Amino acid sequence: MDHVMSFMSFVRRFARDRRAVVMPLFALSMVPIFWTIGTAVDYSRANAMRTSMQAALDSTALMLSKEIQSLTPAEITPKAHAYFTSLFDWTGAKDVILSTSFQSPQQGSFILRVTGSAKVDTVFGKFDPILGSYRDQIDIGMSAEVKWGVKRLELALVLDNTGSMASNGKLAALKAAAHNLIDTLKAAAKNPGDVKVAIIPFDTTVNVGPNAKAVPMFDWSVYDINPNTWEGCVADRTQDYDVTDVVPTIPPAVINQRTLYPAKDCGSLTMLMPLNENWTALHSKIDAMTAAGSTNTTIGLVWGWHALTGFLPLTEAEAPKPDLDKVIILLTDGENTRNRWTTRTSSIDARTQAACANIKAANIKIYTVRVIDGNAALLKNCATRPDMYYDVQQASQLYGVFTSIAQNLANLRVSQ
Repeated sequence: MDHVMSFMSFVRRFARDRRAVVMPLFALSMVPIFWTIGTAVDYSRANAMRTSMQAALDSTALMLSKEIQSLTPAEITPKAHAYFTSLFDWTGAKDVILSTSFQSPQQGSFILRVTGSAKVDTVFGKFDPILGSYRDQIDIGMSAEVKWGVKRLELALVLDNTGSMASNGKLAALKAAAHNLIDTLKAAAKNPGDVKVAIIPFDTTVNVGPNAKAVPMFDWSVYDINPNTWEGCVADRTQDYDVTDVVPTIPPAVINQRTLYPAKDCGSLTMLMPLNENWTALHSKIDAMTAAGSTNTTIGLVWGWHALTGFLPLTEAEAPKPDLDKVIILLTDGENTRNRWTTRTSSIDARTQAACANIKAANIKIYTVRVIDGNAALLKNCATRPDMYYDVQQASQLYGVFTSIAQNLANLRVSQ
């Protein structure tokens, strides 16, 4: 304000100057001053409109990208116009033009560009004394671009089926949450093969099914199992193969006994289901799960890994590709209590930690869910990121947690 008062005082003193040349000079000097002020006002208005247009274009591009796969080429621009005009309502904008372009430079990747232009009339800056010309309007042009990839998904649900899951309604809550997750992913699968799911129930073992013995990758001697009466369960491989995805060496190669899977009695553990997109069968597998036995998180994780790599012992997965995400969801409700060698929790935790590190190094994402009990630090560190770890204090919260994960997985298919 002091600067303004000083300037006005200067103008008054300048105007009272009686020397003949002062007033004409003063009049001439005020022309560029007032033009500069007016031009600043015009450009301020234009910049405000430019900001509003950019925000409208950004929102239009994002909203349009969410549904563009269901639109025909002829529908894209009208849909863009509908979004844009609902967002950009700037009084004084003239000759508003909107255009769109949609490209797929390579399989599974897309680029959507939305471009807008308009004109705004000048109020003060119509005459440019520097250029000696009139400037009736200011042109504005902006664009927004969205790039994304439509990714397919291979998911392994590694689910604790131990005895503790029978308490506090945990198994029932898990089943309801898993059913909802499967339905969400089914809806996200626009084409056959977009989403495939494996289910890996575990206790201290994993049940691969008795028919798996057709491939000679099992060691019958560790637990003295009769192949003819074997129900299909396996224990941890010899360390350090127990935390790797190394393919078992079988004939015609020279057998490496350490890479084989020790056959073991099953109890009531439900047989795993390899990757598939038979949604009815996946729901039935969830319903078939029962709770019994002790906890060995390591073996569940490793067989979830096997399900996603495409080599023996499970061969349904595809080779890694840029448009394919591979994900494990691990759920457990307790401490590690028993593996092939020990009942000492700290020793088993070390094997779990090693498996987690190896899986993440193989570019497989891991979500972890702790239900009431379990080693929180171990599970949090196992997750790919801290926000991919969920600590559930009541079984009823599982539905919301699985819903959140399912939405995250579905959104991987259209990620800006």
